Amino acid sequence: MTETTEAAAIGPLDIRRVMAALPHRYPMLLIDRVEELVPHKSIVCIKAVTINEPFFQGHFPTRPIMPGVLLVEAMAQASGVLAVESLGLAGSGKLVYFMAIDGAKFRKPVEPGVLLRIEVDLVQDRGTVCKFAGRVIMHGKVAAQASFTAMISDPPKD
Repeated sequence: MTETTEAAAIGPLDIRRVMAALPHRYPMLLIDRVEELVPHKSIVCIKAVTINEPFFQGHFPTRPIMPGVLLVEAMAQASGVLAVESLGLAGSGKLVYFMAIDGAKFRKPVEPGVLLRIEVDLVQDRGTVCKFAGRVIMHGKVAAQASFTAMISDPPKD
C-alpha cells in the first residue's frame, strides 16, 4: 500500500462495496458498513451486533457475549477493506491474510443490541505486508484492541 500523497476520505460504503472488497460471507462477514476510509491511512467500520448471530447460541446461552476472537476478526476484516480499497483491488480475487496478532486486549463484554465502531489505522506499509492497529469502540469506550500484521496475496491455486 505504498503511497506518499495524502488521499481524501471516502465513504460511507454500503454492504455491497464491503462484499466486493472481502471474500467473507455470512456467517463470517463481520463488517456491515464503512463509515469512512482514508486510503493508505485508516478506516472506520460499523458492526451491528444482534441476538440472531449464530455464535450466541453457544457463547453463552445464559449470557450471550460476542467471542473476543471475532472482535479481532472484525478488526482484521476492516483492515482488509482498507488494503483492498486503497490499492484498487476490489473484485480482483486478492486475499488479505493474517500473519500475526499482538497485544490483543478485551476490555468490555460485547452483548447483543449494540453498534460497534471498528477503527483501524495503517501503522507500517511494506508493500504486500502491512501492520495495523485496531480498536473496537462500544458506547464510546474501547471494548477490544489489537495490533496485527497481514499480507496481500493471490488465492491458493487448486
